[in-house]
Amino acid sequence: MTTPKRYDRIAFVASAGAEAQQALTQLVGLYGNHDPADADVVVALGGDGLMLQTLHRQMRSGKPIYGMHRGTVGFLMNEFSALDLHSRLAAARESAIHPLLMRATDVHGATHLHHAINEVALFRQTYQAARLRILIDERERMAELIADGILVATPAGSTAYNLSAQGPILPINAALLALTPISAFRPRRWRGALLPNTAFVVIEVLEGDKRPVAAVADHDEVRDVRRVEVLSDKTISMHMLFDPGHSLEERILSEQFGY
Repeated sequence: MTTPKRYDRIAFVASAGAEAQQALTQLVGLYGNHDPADADVVVALGGDGLMLQTLHRQMRSGKPIYGMHRGTVGFLMNEFSALDLHSRLAAARESAIHPLLMRATDVHGATHLHHAINEVALFRQTYQAARLRILIDERERMAELIADGILVATPAGSTAYNLSAQGPILPINAALLALTPISAFRPRRWRGALLPNTAFVVIEVLEGDKRPVAAVADHDEVRDVRRVEVLSDKTISMHMLFDPGHSLEERILSEQFGY
């Protein structure tokens, strides 16, 4: 039988909203507040935006993150309660996720490295559609995609922008990435592809001077890119905690059935 983990030292972080700040005051009064560097667990109070921000900040710390919904969108968060937090943390289920690593080369030849937990996306910068060439594991798979853009999404991010772009929902433990076009014009009927999470994805920008393209890894943007490389960074493992019965696996499965 697995012994429940103890999370005695809690670090609280909160978004700037009034609801989150009120929860922060209440919880710090009940449980204290440790510096994240010295804590056993980080508890994030807010919405999915704060959770992504917290995951980025704690990306290399190895500390588990437990979110409670005190914001707008709360797909990645647990329900809020100030009661018996230590017991909730001890009973929580853990989901491990790996971020994407984006290597983007701009028009000047400079290379930009950024990590993404949800997705890496390329967007047209002007009124003209982007022209893109797609290579998977160094093999050309599409010589030309004309679209508003394209994205590579992780399972954790498959219910975010990827879903809005009509991409597939991926189970959190699936060893897959979603490659999803954004408003594809040609080939008009292409809906994207499912790739193994070992895939090395390269997207080259054609006619970049005439049709400039930006690349975004979650919230980090690079303008006027010429080439974007994306792969799953297995050297980094982040751990999210969810209440039993409300795991990320269950939330993604529920989303696939529309509830």
